[in-house]
Amino acid sequence: MKRGLPLELFLGLRYLTARGSRANLSLFVWIGVGGVFLGVAALIVVLAVMTGFQDGIRDRIISANPHLLVFQSGSAGMADPAAVVARVTTLPGVRAATPFVLQQALFTSAGGDAHGGLVRGVDFDSRPVRDDLKAQLRSGRLEAAVGGEGILLGVELARTLGVVPGDAVTVISPKGALTAVGMVPKMRRFTVVGTIEVGMYEYDASLAYLSLAAARDFAGLAGVTGVEVRLDDPFDAKRVGRAVAGRLGVPYWVRDWMDMNRNLFNALQLEKLALFVVVTIIVLVAAFAIIGHLVLLVAEKRKEIGVLKAIGASASSITAVFFSVGMTIGVVGTVAGSIVGLAIIWIQNTYKIIKLAGDVYQIDYLPMKLAFGDFVLIVSATLLLSFLATIVPARRAGSLSPVDVLRYE
Repeated sequence: MKRGLPLELFLGLRYLTARGSRANLSLFVWIGVGGVFLGVAALIVVLAVMTGFQDGIRDRIISANPHLLVFQSGSAGMADPAAVVARVTTLPGVRAATPFVLQQALFTSAGGDAHGGLVRGVDFDSRPVRDDLKAQLRSGRLEAAVGGEGILLGVELARTLGVVPGDAVTVISPKGALTAVGMVPKMRRFTVVGTIEVGMYEYDASLAYLSLAAARDFAGLAGVTGVEVRLDDPFDAKRVGRAVAGRLGVPYWVRDWMDMNRNLFNALQLEKLALFVVVTIIVLVAAFAIIGHLVLLVAEKRKEIGVLKAIGASASSITAVFFSVGMTIGVVGTVAGSIVGLAIIWIQNTYKIIKLAGDVYQIDYLPMKLAFGDFVLIVSATLLLSFLATIVPARRAGSLSPVDVLRYE
């Protein structure tokens, strides 16, 4: 025991700081520490990027879409939305339910620009609908859309058409109107009263909002397309969706936001797993460096091992000496890698240094978010690999016979 340290740990630290003729062994120490450091830092950053990217897209999907959609089988849409709303809003977990109209359309401006998209008719009298749209409003006034002749455009859609609040756009429906001269495309002119921004290019470049009455008239529906439901907890959509379906029965059917975006989230989750496996190879390389260092260290310290055993050191004590060497390399590399990885996450989330093309990645900067479970997984996997790397060389050192060692040294 020295300076309060157990003898095994003291000898292990002394072997780690070898100098002079053992400089080559010190190189293996730095390789091991550097490998673990790079592996841990890379794993933290990669998983944080994937989790942040997935959560960023998820949050924008939740903000841009209702949590549940209720439809009625048949091509005529939902004939009695008021009855459905009344039955759905009494269920626990439901915050609000409002009818909506959804219609594909072609938008054209006075300058001749045109772009396809979706017209969404919503109930502006509904408080949750107004709150969501006000949070997304970037220019103009939401109240101006209530009259029926005003339209809200996504910021990217307005930019594509070259219009600003106060300009007029013509909305053309693919469902034509039957006249004496045949089928004529139905079109109607609206005044742009504002722009909204969800933060996902796919939505900002295609969505336009009308009042429910104007959208229903434009789509030629006697009723509505369906009922959108907002929940107290969006992540409880599966359970509440089953309750809504059970309450309404046939001919109604329900889709939740998780199910509608299932393929996207499955792809992101699979990509996250694949990257974790690939980056873990860096830690495996570091584990082999630890093994190489311990094997060479045991070979060099054979005489000292023999002397220690001859004066009474046990096999477990010798094993612990070399075990402390390998685990110190793993722990130091893990701590250093964790500090650097967490620092990179903080810097990116604070200063948003890495920007993304919104039309490609659906979000405009690279968010990083490390879940506590992912951090524990990274640290546990790294320390486990370091532990496994030390077992064989440390046990080999402890099993050396002092008689055989001293006879040939």
